[in-house]
Amino acid sequence: MEQAHDLDLMRLDTLIEEKFDNNPEALIMVLQEVNAEYNYVPQEALRYVAEKLDIPLSTVYSIATFYKAFHLEPRGKHIISQCLGTACHVRGAVRIKDKIESLLSIKAGETTEDMRYTFESVRCLGCCGLGPVVKVDEDVYSNVERDHVDKILEKYQ
Repeated sequence: MEQAHDLDLMRLDTLIEEKFDNNPEALIMVLQEVNAEYNYVPQEALRYVAEKLDIPLSTVYSIATFYKAFHLEPRGKHIISQCLGTACHVRGAVRIKDKIESLLSIKAGETTEDMRYTFESVRCLGCCGLGPVVKVDEDVYSNVERDHVDKILEKYQ
């Protein structure tokens, strides 16, 4: 269920006009900007972008749901990605995942009630020799052990 979100339509309008010149071919880039701003793409933004770029809402929605980079549900301020690929798995990634879930009282794919964290498990973060790996926002933590998780998350309080 989507939370009410104060969408700054004037800012979105300026972005679409000045940065992308109302170009319908810039749809993906516009959605990337919205996703970066709000950490997801609010439904109101989908409707507004469709109207502003004169593109059917169904087309905008299909693009937003096709690419994994876009999220249609509100996400936490900090995104925690836990690699569960083979290299990380054999080095104890499941124990790290269990610890994160326990500390945050959520499962992978969920967001904490205070909207501070979204926790997701991923198949690979591209640094297999450094596993187990946890990524928080853009910060990558390598060779993570269970007792490291508390200290890692403390940085994002």
